Amino acid sequence: MINTELFDSSIIALKDFLGLKKTETLLIVSDETKREIGQTLFAAGKQLCKEAFLVEIKQREINGEEPPEQIAELMKMVDVVVCPTAKSLTHTDARRNASKAGVRVATMPGITIETMVRCLSADANKVVELSLRVKALLENAAEIRVVTEKGTDIVMPMKGRSVIESTGVLLNKGDSGNLPSGEVYLAPWEGKTNGKVVIDGSLAGIGMLSEPMTIEVKDGYAERITGGPEAQKFIAAIDSVGRDARAVAEFGIGTNYKAQLCGMILEDEKVYGTIHIAFGNNVSMGGNINVKSHIDGLVIEPDVYADGELIMKKGKLIK
Repeated sequence: MINTELFDSSIIALKDFLGLKKTETLLIVSDETKREIGQTLFAAGKQLCKEAFLVEIKQREINGEEPPEQIAELMKMVDVVVCPTAKSLTHTDARRNASKAGVRVATMPGITIETMVRCLSADANKVVELSLRVKALLENAAEIRVVTEKGTDIVMPMKGRSVIESTGVLLNKGDSGNLPSGEVYLAPWEGKTNGKVVIDGSLAGIGMLSEPMTIEVKDGYAERITGGPEAQKFIAAIDSVGRDARAVAEFGIGTNYKAQLCGMILEDEKVYGTIHIAFGNNVSMGGNINVKSHIDGLVIEPDVYADGELIMKKGKLIK
């Protein structure tokens, strides 16, 4: 029996956020861990579009790992792709190539039924408004500095880098992003970030931290990582991929007022009042690091400075 709340949220996702039309085709790419969500999106899609397809792949090992090449080809052959999977397909060549082909792609890494029902109830216009406000504060800055009471103090040069707002509203050819969404993000310049970040929220693929994790960054790379058991898992994950998995890839600010800290990075990184810093792949956001890993870490109650000017105090915008 289909979960009615999940079905209603699936209709909202496909109709309101992706603009799925009666004349279009839809592909759902899921895995065994997200089978119910994949099947419900498929059921909703069949009511809204010309043809809907559902494929299930094996769960990927890490965020950013490519799907099978056959699925990557299918992703280029439809109008809309939605990916409810355990691990993120956002930063993959498969997603990028589908977007280049004009496909609208929504990725839902780690999505849960609770997150779909909660976050898709947010007023899209409010999320867009807040996202554009944050973008305006960042887009002309040369550097971003983040400071917290727990010890974060990191400077990320970004002059000339694109600032991207991700609202989940994907209506144009080639649009892509997370769904649910609500964040503003950018790729700091490679090899130039320095300082220390204390991750005290959650970590992609790992969840909530039992104790804060400290990452010391020198010339763009995480050189020393300390903390509890999650820190060891993080080290093992990135070192299994290669040196560039330690590279600072992204800085982002959450802009979804309905999102709650829950240990699932898809929702956590959208929580208003938090920032996230990711390590690994950043080619999807205008960077140059193409490695098969992208791991976000969440920081709570940050002070954020743009070119030395305080724009966020303990997670609250002051401008």
